[in-house]
Amino acid sequence: MIARSELKKELINAGIRPSVQRLAIYEYVKSHHTHPTADVVYDALRDVLGSLSLTTVYNTLKLFVDAGLVQLLTIDDTFRCFDGDTTSHAHFRCDSCGRIVDLKIKSDFLAMVDGLGGFEIKEAQLYLKGICPICKRKN
Repeated sequence: MIARSELKKELINAGIRPSVQRLAIYEYVKSHHTHPTADVVYDALRDVLGSLSLTTVYNTLKLFVDAGLVQLLTIDDTFRCFDGDTTSHAHFRCDSCGRIVDLKIKSDFLAMVDGLGGFEIKEAQLYLKGICPICKRKN
């Protein structure tokens, strides 16, 4: 778990004022590797932060995404979640249980894509979908 003082520094370095709400939201996303949705973050923090609104959570998460502190995962059209790990990695979503798992990338997966000459790639996401080993064993 990252120290709160370090998280505060990260916000300041990104040009974000570290209010109590912003710091709590950032800490939650960075420490919960479950790829929470904005609703999950709100549900987890609303009792702790009495004045927290769902709109504040959405706006804060967007601010973090725009600053490059958090990744927005849009694995399908209806599911938007957030990942505090901004290093290069892939995501697998199980069609059965819905769990999202981080996967390490052994090499530059963009090297597998033809026709990128001349393009400036600012962001790349690799999403994989299927059945996880746990659900596969259940069937």
